[in-house]
Amino acid sequence: MIPVLNKELKLSDLRQGNSLSSVVKHITQEEINRYAEASGDFNPIHIDESFAAQTPLGGTIAHGMLILAYVSEMMTVAFGKNWLSGGKFSVRFKAPARPTDTITITGKIDSIEHKEGVSHINCGVESHNQKGEAIVAGKATVKLGA
Repeated sequence: MIPVLNKELKLSDLRQGNSLSSVVKHITQEEINRYAEASGDFNPIHIDESFAAQTPLGGTIAHGMLILAYVSEMMTVAFGKNWLSGGKFSVRFKAPARPTDTITITGKIDSIEHKEGVSHINCGVESHNQKGEAIVAGKATVKLGA
């Protein structure tokens, strides 16, 4: 595991293959409803249990952006302001997250590239539910340096 990183982040501490500190979240319908309020996304697949039960999904699901917020939380813990000021995702949604799911977000450093005085930290990121099913998988990139 890499340590919790802050503004004093030392590039020399980072290595390809380092794992990022994971984030674990328990999804509840109340949390999904609060996210709907905050985002303004009141799609009934997220908030109307009766409606959602009649769909092929068989029940409500969390907003994809809520799950990405958890991935961003992991990246923020690892890279702080560097992530917040210009981190980028490229992910695919594999399966929905549902109320009562426990989601574990993990990441590792896939590569470190140095270009024109800037280091690009390329990470693989994933989230899985308690059954081991992939929810989100992809890449995240953060720049360190000038």
